[in-house]
Amino acid sequence: MCHYCGCREIPLIKEFIAEHESVTDAAGGALRALDRGDQGLAAELVARMERELRAHWQGEEEGLFAVMGDDTEYAGYIGALVREHRELSAFLGRVDLARAEDVVQLREAVDELYRHISKEEDGLFPASLTALSGDEWDLSMAAWRTAHPDAPGDLGR
Repeated sequence: MCHYCGCREIPLIKEFIAEHESVTDAAGGALRALDRGDQGLAAELVARMERELRAHWQGEEEGLFAVMGDDTEYAGYIGALVREHRELSAFLGRVDLARAEDVVQLREAVDELYRHISKEEDGLFPASLTALSGDEWDLSMAAWRTAHPDAPGDLGR
């Protein structure tokens, strides 16, 4: 995990990283619940993942991804990240934890989620420090606020 560039001190990036941590906590909890045979708790945690990721992805895609995606240097990278969002969203929307093959796929999806987060935190977020103008940061933060209308805090206002 990157800690050298300072992007983690940017309020918007801090929020994205906090959301990553919350979702991976839920994912790990779901897998541990499945290991204990607690399908009910696992289903609750998977539903939490889906709910949190929906707002997280909206904030990313309508903000940071949109402004960085206008740059051809980042467009392909961001396009791949968006495709990964769609794939995980589709899976989480149909997963049946009573099916052994879906449990296997959930474990694989969680592993892929960790790789996806690394692509953002170690690649895209540091790049955003030099790629975005002040106005683009403002647009990105506004998109995050729209995706999180009940969130406390000023997010750099």
